[in-house]
Amino acid sequence: MKEVRTLYVDAGEDGVRLDRWFKRRWPHLNHIQIQKLARSGQIRVDGGRAKPDTRLAAGAQIRVPPLPDAPEPRDRDALDRREIAFAKSLVLFEDDEVLVLNKPAGLAVQGGTKTSKHIDRLLSAWGEGLTRPRLVHRLDRDTSGVLVLGKSPGAAAKLAGAFAKRRAQKTYWALVAGFPKPGQGLLDLPLAKKGVGDREMVQPADLSDPKAEPAQTEFVTLSRAGDRVAWMALYPHTGRTHQLRAHMLAMGHPILGDPKYATEASSALSGPLKLQLHARRLVLAHPTRGQLVLEAPLSPEMRAGFKHFGFDEHEADPDPFKSRPKKDRR
Repeated sequence: MKEVRTLYVDAGEDGVRLDRWFKRRWPHLNHIQIQKLARSGQIRVDGGRAKPDTRLAAGAQIRVPPLPDAPEPRDRDALDRREIAFAKSLVLFEDDEVLVLNKPAGLAVQGGTKTSKHIDRLLSAWGEGLTRPRLVHRLDRDTSGVLVLGKSPGAAAKLAGAFAKRRAQKTYWALVAGFPKPGQGLLDLPLAKKGVGDREMVQPADLSDPKAEPAQTEFVTLSRAGDRVAWMALYPHTGRTHQLRAHMLAMGHPILGDPKYATEASSALSGPLKLQLHARRLVLAHPTRGQLVLEAPLSPEMRAGFKHFGFDEHEADPDPFKSRPKKDRR
């Protein structure tokens, strides 16, 4: 872009930082480039100088100076038709503000050094810049189920806020080893990331440990296959890494198919099954209207577990935690 332009802040972008406003429109710009343009006065907000961390108000006038052109996209980074079709096939719900996907087990939410296939990459199927959906929470790579995204900066901020303030009601289904007693309750057990051998795991910890974080998981037993396996509903009140997996192991009832948080007995019981953990249901406020009640059908991995142990998904109450007073449902 070689000319000076004047743009206005959308209503859905009220409160966004100036540098993030630029990055959403011109993703190829790096933070240093934006800093230099702001510091030299080439970027102006309502006629005045502004810092990169300035919070913008809806309707604010932004002077956009000539910007370097974006590099030509590399073919290897572009989605092909099959990938776009696959991404669209995951949609559980979509409107102009919210996108909800049924995340498959084995597909990471975000990329890393050794991860080139992930949900974040697939979001290019909806476009780039302002039209690209934004992640507002996470699921483990091997966990399937409901994944919510915001389709505008304002919607993403409100949805992320619901998770941060514990206003999202999350119900996971899990198949675990043994028969938990009591069959329902609340596990309040702090967790901390610790190195175990050559890998990092999350383990119970005392709150005096500087790495410890509070973690609470509510649980209800839905059914059982004798004393061998229980089908459970889990409601994480907090969102710690691997929280459900670590908490169930700490209870002595590890989730089946878990290669990381397992015992010899649970590994033998799992056999060829993959991780039996599924984000089944999510209830939270829509960014602008009403309430979202979202459910994901069982993944192939979970269906295999249900079939093997004789569970019927239709026997479960959609909301096994509804009997608790609202004030307790954080």
